[in-house]
Amino acid sequence: MIASVSGVVAAVSPDGAVIEVGGVGLAVHCAPGTIAGLRVGQPARLATSLVVREDSLTLYGFADDDEKHLFELLQTASGVGPRLAQAVLAVHHPDVVRKAIANADTATLTRVPGIGKKGAERLVLELRDRIGPIAIGADGAGGVVGAVWHEQVRQGLVGLGWTAAQADQAVAAVAEKATGTEPVPMLLKMAIQLLGRTR
Repeated sequence: MIASVSGVVAAVSPDGAVIEVGGVGLAVHCAPGTIAGLRVGQPARLATSLVVREDSLTLYGFADDDEKHLFELLQTASGVGPRLAQAVLAVHHPDVVRKAIANADTATLTRVPGIGKKGAERLVLELRDRIGPIAIGADGAGGVVGAVWHEQVRQGLVGLGWTAAQADQAVAAVAEKATGTEPVPMLLKMAIQLLGRTR
């Protein structure tokens, strides 16, 4: 089990990164929020979870151990694989997920692409007793706080290879569409999609 990786960021892509560890480049699948904190040529530490399949070994990376633990817990629910678990963390902060499951808030859970009403109900039913403590103020933990997200999204885009001018343009376009409740990873994804069209 590879619990974490530490090394220099060799490459960054929209769905992951390559971390150079002892002369070996490890490909790590990451959510947009995690990718936003990585810079090519800079050292990084990611908490990781290795998913073993008959035909593949896939390493998933997270900004911290909390995200990793929730990623692994989500997969214990029936019908939830690593891709869906990572999608949950791409849309919501871990505290928001825990609060939604603890309070049977299926509306929050169904905001994740791939989770319908029945899937959300199943998550609540199967994980409610194992979700752990809920942080106070968790309801806003993954939301947009003032204009703080502007700089996070901008840095994420520059880290992915766009110019500062392109990043500023995308942030401005996303700001017009944002409702003020989206988590930073979702805003970064919106910006990447906008830039993808203009490339």
